[in-house]
Order: sequence, then structure tokens, then C-alpha cells
Amino acid sequence: MLLGIDIGTTNMKAGLFALDGTQVAAASRPTPVHTHPEGFAVYDPEEMWQTALSAMEEALEKAGHPAVASIGITSMAEAGLLVDRTSGSPRSLFLPWYETCSVPQAERIEREADVYERFTKSGLHLSFKHGLPKLLWLKERDASSFDNAVWLSASGYIAYRLTGQFAFDYSLAARTYAFRIDTKEWDQPWIRHFGIDPAIFPEAHPAGATVGKVQTGIGRLQPGTPVGISGHDHVCAALSVGAIEPGVVYDSMGTAETLVGTFPERPLGRREYESGLSYGCHVAPGHYFWMGGNSASGGSVEWWRTQLGDEPVRYEELLRWLDEGNAQPSGMLYYPYLSGSGAPSPDARAKAALIGFTKQHSRRDLIQAVLEGTAYQLEAIRREAEAIGGFPIRRLLVVGGGTRNPHWLRIKADIVNCELLVPPVEEATMLGAALTSAAGAGVYGSIEEAGAAALRREAQLIQPDPERHAHYRKLYEEGYAALQPALREFYGKFA
Repeated sequence: MLLGIDIGTTNMKAGLFALDGTQVAAASRPTPVHTHPEGFAVYDPEEMWQTALSAMEEALEKAGHPAVASIGITSMAEAGLLVDRTSGSPRSLFLPWYETCSVPQAERIEREADVYERFTKSGLHLSFKHGLPKLLWLKERDASSFDNAVWLSASGYIAYRLTGQFAFDYSLAARTYAFRIDTKEWDQPWIRHFGIDPAIFPEAHPAGATVGKVQTGIGRLQPGTPVGISGHDHVCAALSVGAIEPGVVYDSMGTAETLVGTFPERPLGRREYESGLSYGCHVAPGHYFWMGGNSASGGSVEWWRTQLGDEPVRYEELLRWLDEGNAQPSGMLYYPYLSGSGAPSPDARAKAALIGFTKQHSRRDLIQAVLEGTAYQLEAIRREAEAIGGFPIRRLLVVGGGTRNPHWLRIKADIVNCELLVPPVEEATMLGAALTSAAGAGVYGSIEEAGAAALRREAQLIQPDPERHAHYRKLYEEGYAALQPALREFYGKFA
């Protein structure tokens, strides 16, 4: 059996999987988050550990405590804390990735850096989310907390509690803004520039590499079991559904929508920088991933359903409305920027818009337009990613709550003109974590073999309709894309 752990923003999960990727048992717990007396969000390290441990033990109990060949851990990318190198006790607050307390420190970094040069080394556009701004915030708050300390990701902290070893994997190390993806090493001169000893960062390893073995006395876990940090959660999920080759893209459809693609490692330049996409080390050796998304994809559906009645319209009712119409394009244009826009044109000032509706349009038409708008935004990312990657994108492997809406899947296939595959994977991220570490522990001969092991079950296939695609393409090029500059100029003036 393989054990996967997913340290997520909302939930912490543990699951056991057979070598063919079949889920045998799983357990989930809410991720415990607290508000500090000063108003910012924090995790309690001991509570996080005990929550993860209890989920692992429940999954093992459900499966009858089978032998476990390896344990893999994936997590939200930028959360982290300082830990004492000697005692292992926390030396700082455990900060979530979304905590904005480090905005001033990110602004300082921007003033002192050539952000394009940093991008060519890190693959990132600077954000308060990254580890380096968080470290500078902690340093300004209490410089003594850095004495004899090490910075760990959420995955790294759970791995440390299991093994007693400090480590990062390449994909999570890159989310600190202090790691060079081109050379796979910590950027020591850059780190020292901010008065930080580079030793604050532990050794970085390829995703899934065994960083240690389970110590004696860790609940009912078997001592000696290999443990690997499997890396960035979205990239692990991409592995589990087979999206680890150029031209095949992982699409996570939830409140936010995230796309992850693959291309061979190469120097990043101005074209990649201007794409608005972020880049990093893939779990597949010798490859980078590109990542882009829409922060209000499913969130747009959620928002609109609360506006269409005194009470939020039930999803079953939305599906019934959609069932009553035809499959033809609505002709309306919805821009899904309820929380600003991401790639390929990141802009926090961007505003949502709905254009082209009349009194003849129904609430069903409005919902269809919202679904189309999220797919138009996906098409914008697809076109940019194709130009960057140099490979035509021919397939989307789709997971998440949005896959339960067949109309959304059909619209997406028609607009992006790709076939969509919905794999029968309940927990793609957790499975990806298990597979990645199993490859690192030698259970599989390679990452590719590990990914192939989970692809032996039939997936739902949605093919694009050529006629509808032609109509949608005209709407996208002459409407959605053509109006973008005017809309951006408008909300730039009145943000």
C-alpha cells in the first residue's frame, strides 16, 4: 500500500492506495486555522501535526493496518514556519500562504530587485504569498527567532515530525522566491542581501525523494517506512491523472480554477515573463510546469446563484435550467473577474462584466453566459501556454467539483477545442503525493511508471463540437478578447 497526505487550505487528508492507484481508505479533517490577537491568520504547529497524524491513523485503521511501502506528503505551496534545528520546537508563527501581513516586505523586495532577473531564476512573479517576504516579516517582528532555526514548508514540517529530518523538495522550495529553478539550489547571495543566513533553508531534493524514514513511536505507523516530500499540490495532482507530458493539461475546477502544463526545462526569458504564468520544477524530472488560473471560476457560479433569488438557488435547480435549453452559444460575454484577473494579464484592479444581454434573456441564459465566460478565460490561458510551451494543447484532464456539471464540461470543450477527460480519481492530489514518493522510494521504476499505474481505469470523454467551436471562436476573438483593452483602460481609470 501507498500512503498519501494532503495538507490543504480547507482540509487535511490522508489516504491509502493500491499500486494501481485504487483508493483503499481515506480520512479527512478540517485544517485548523486561528486568528492571532493582532488580527492575522495562523496555524498552530502542534495542532497541525496532531490533525495530520490522526488522519493517517484513521485511514490505516479503516484499511486494517496494511504494510505501507512509502509515505508521500503534498501541501499548499507557500505556508511555512521556523523550527529550532536542535529541539525541533517552533521558533515562529506558522503562516498560511494567503496571509497578507507580508505585503510591505514584498514591496521592499520589489524596490530592491530586478523583478525580471528574479523571474528568470525563480520562475515567479513576486507576491506577498512567497516564503521570503514572510521571512522578512518574521525577522522584523523578532530577529532572535532566526537563531539556530530552519524554515520549513507545511509538507516539510509534517515530514520532519515523521522522520526527524529537515528538507524541501524543488517545487516547494521554488515558492519561497529564494530558490533558483535553473540550478536547483538556494540563491545564497540573494538571501544574504536581506541579512538572512542561507543556512535557514534546508537541503532541497527532487520531488518524492526519500528524505527520511518514520521514527519509532509515531502513533501506529510502522518505523522505517520511507517518507518523501512530494511537492506542490497541483503538480502532484497533475501526475495522478497523467498530465505530465507536453500538450496534456491538468485542470482543477473548483471555486478557483487552476491549469498546470508541462514543458522541457529551458532558460526562462521575456516571453515567459510577459505571459503572466508562473513556472517551477515539475515532479517529472527534466521538466518545468507552467501554471495559470482563474480565481473566480466556480466562484462566479457561486456568486450568481446567490443573486437569482431570495435564497441561493440550489445547484440541482441550476442544472435543471441548463437542461431545458439548447447547446448553442448564448452570444453574451461574461468576464469572470470578481477577484481581479490572473494570467495571461494579471491585474488586481480588473472588474467582472456581463455584456450583450437583453430583456429576452432568461436566468438560464445568464448562467450559461457565466459558464462560457470562465471557459473564455481558460481559452486565453490556453493560447498563451501553447505559445510558451511550443506544443499544441490537445487534451485537458479535469478534476474537481465542476466536473459534476455536464453543461460546463461541454461548453469548455467547445470553446477551447480540446477533448476533456474526467478520470475516475476521487482524490487526485493525495494520490499524486503517494505516487510521487513511491517512485522516489523505488516502488516504481520512474515517475512516468508511477503515473501510468493510475491510468488503467476508463475516464469520461467529452469531445468538442466543430460547429459550436467555430461560433465560439468568433465570439472569443471578435468579442471577448477584442474588448479586453477597452475594459482594462476603463477599470484602470476608475479602480
